[in-house]
Amino acid sequence: QVQLVESGGGLVQPGGSLRLSCAASGSIFSINHMGWYRQAPGKQRELVATTITSDMVNYAESVKGRFTISRDNAKKTVSLQMNSLTPEDTAVYYCNADVMKYGSRVYGVYWGQGTQVTVSS
Repeated sequence: QVQLVESGGGLVQPGGSLRLSCAASGSIFSINHMGWYRQAPGKQRELVATTITSDMVNYAESVKGRFTISRDNAKKTVSLQMNSLTPEDTAVYYCNADVMKYGSRVYGVYWGQGTQVTVSS
């Protein structure tokens, strides 16, 4: 079994900052991509940022320059530092990882339960 557990969501004023964290646990042999997606009410889930290594990162255009993704392979964690938040960033944020379990030869996609981020004055 593989679990992704997010933390760090909450309510913040426009212009403020939040840091999301996600920890992977379970029977994990290897992790490829780790990243963050978000889903606002009435909208489809969208990519926010993903990383394979510290040099291989991808950001949605809407968050470039404001959000920073980082990863600790030893701890199996991925974090998202979110600065200059706007109401348009309000959404449920989901951690995502491509995980190969012990005894498997393929990667499976796993999701966290989601954490709410609300940007409002």
